[in-house]
Amino acid sequence: MGVMAGAPCEISGENEGPEEEAGAASGPLGGVQEAAEVVDTDSDSDLEMEGAPEQGTCHLGDLVRVPLYLGPHRAFSIVPASCFQRQGSASELTLRHRGLGPQGAQILASVLSSSPHIKRLDLRDNGLCAAGAEALVGALSKSSCICDVDLSENQLGAAGVQALCAALMANPAVRKLQLAGNDLEEQAARYLAELLLVHTSLQSLDLSYNELSDGAGETLGPALAENSGLIELNMSWNHLRGPGAVAFARGLESNIFLKVLDISYNGFGDPGASAMGEVLKANNVLEELNMSNNRISAVGALGLGLGLRVNQTLRILIVSRNPIRSEGCFGVLKSVQDNPESALELLDFSDSQVSREFDDLAKAVKVILPGLCVKTGVRRVEYKKELLPVFRASLPSSASN
Repeated sequence: MGVMAGAPCEISGENEGPEEEAGAASGPLGGVQEAAEVVDTDSDSDLEMEGAPEQGTCHLGDLVRVPLYLGPHRAFSIVPASCFQRQGSASELTLRHRGLGPQGAQILASVLSSSPHIKRLDLRDNGLCAAGAEALVGALSKSSCICDVDLSENQLGAAGVQALCAALMANPAVRKLQLAGNDLEEQAARYLAELLLVHTSLQSLDLSYNELSDGAGETLGPALAENSGLIELNMSWNHLRGPGAVAFARGLESNIFLKVLDISYNGFGDPGASAMGEVLKANNVLEELNMSNNRISAVGALGLGLGLRVNQTLRILIVSRNPIRSEGCFGVLKSVQDNPESALELLDFSDSQVSREFDDLAKAVKVILPGLCVKTGVRRVEYKKELLPVFRASLPSSASN
């Protein structure tokens, strides 16, 4: 492969064979002209794994291997110089699963600084760690073009997020940030809260698959109440529960920008669900809410339903994989029936068994809201979701068709 992958957050191991030393002494970009004529024999397999590159996108198959010697028989793998030479005005740089590590991030940062066309940077799963994030902050803090950054699955931790947030607070260009799967805990939440208070241009934030728990919820909730830019927030697969879940929800009551919220696979429980019901009473902006798999019983579902009686903006509500039973499903749907101004288009009770009484109610609600799609454990129906304009514009051309 074009990259020598080592253990996470560590420098690559010993070379298996001798390497040519020509051009190595001239620094990270040394030997680029000579290397530009060399064909990486693994590039074809790289492209097969990632798929054919899309127009305006640079993949690892375009990169040239230029060894950077870190010591005797120790080489770090790639310098993405020729990618930038060839791409012209390409707007997307995708380097997923390549084991760049902190050293690769240093080299990449030096080239990013001189590449004004890059708008989307995808470095998912590269073992960057905190040191790699710190290496990238210079380029990110100065770039006026990079608006979409994916640093998911990089073991950034609190230190990496601290450096990243400091850079983004100095640069309002970034509108979409993905930090899924980065071992983020309560300390990281403090830096993220500061970012939410300062960075008003950030519109989409993905914090899924982390370890954000009660303390993080109590920290992020007040920040969300004051945030004035975020449109989409993904908090799925974390540990928000108890008082932290309630504090997080209360922050949303005052938020007047957030439209899409995914808090699935947490532990909101009945108190958190009731708190979200209070949110739906006060919030007149939220359009999509995913609360699947949150340990919500029929009691919590009824509390959530209280908000649905008055809410006029929510279009999508997903409460699948919760033990709400037919009683809870019926209570939620009855609340929708009591609100003729409801904007609901999708009500998802997937994996919940419902009674005949529920089916009769669903038919009655259909008369009031003919556009409402109701999913249950026994009824599978199709619902096509339309992306918000701000996110639709950021998709590759092939995905938006």
